[in-house]
Amino acid sequence: MSRQPGSAAGAPGTSAASVPETGAPGTFADLAERIRAAPARLGPVRLVAVDGPAGAGKSTFAGRLAHALREAGVKTTEIHTDDLLDGWADMVTFWPRFDRGVLEPLRGGRPGSYRRYDWHAARFGGAVPVPVPDVLVIEGVTSARAVIRPELTLSVFVTAPRDLRLARAVRRDGEALRPHLLRWLADEAAHFAADRTAEHADLVVNGAPDGPLDPEYQYLRSTTTGGRSEVRR
Repeated sequence: MSRQPGSAAGAPGTSAASVPETGAPGTFADLAERIRAAPARLGPVRLVAVDGPAGAGKSTFAGRLAHALREAGVKTTEIHTDDLLDGWADMVTFWPRFDRGVLEPLRGGRPGSYRRYDWHAARFGGAVPVPVPDVLVIEGVTSARAVIRPELTLSVFVTAPRDLRLARAVRRDGEALRPHLLRWLADEAAHFAADRTAEHADLVVNGAPDGPLDPEYQYLRSTTTGGRSEVRR
């Protein structure tokens, strides 16, 4: 996701989350099957949150998981929090708007909608419909926050070394946005510390794997930060 002018979205910033060690590999296909077999907790919808500091690899992980779910015949919708934010200062405060427009209708088995933010024009565009899916994957910073944990089928926290995350973010968004990215760092770190997001995650993923791995089909679990039982029963 990119926040360069002319793009619709992009993940800002970095945080001080711990650097993961390489753990055991998992496959997206297996994780998709576990999600499919788990009970829905947001009304009829299985809600999956992919959280973690920007530049860690959340969008990549979420996209590959969504692909595996669709390959398994599961009706899946992805929403990126970057599309929901009202600019750089809305990292946490967008949630009530998202809940009213998307989560609350889905709880009742009804379609929802949201307005996608245009980062180039600095304003919201038209409504994006959200039909009732089997699985909703919400990706982005603060997506696995405490208020939604009871309704999550799976929470994932993706992390990577700070310098790598910052380099990825600057490469993606452009050097001109470095001041915004650096300011985001403090807010992001403060949120994760207060929310204890990684500690409460069902799965913590190494977003900078080093070793034999097919990244289209596999991911590496982190062994240093949080992580519980993967899929909630």
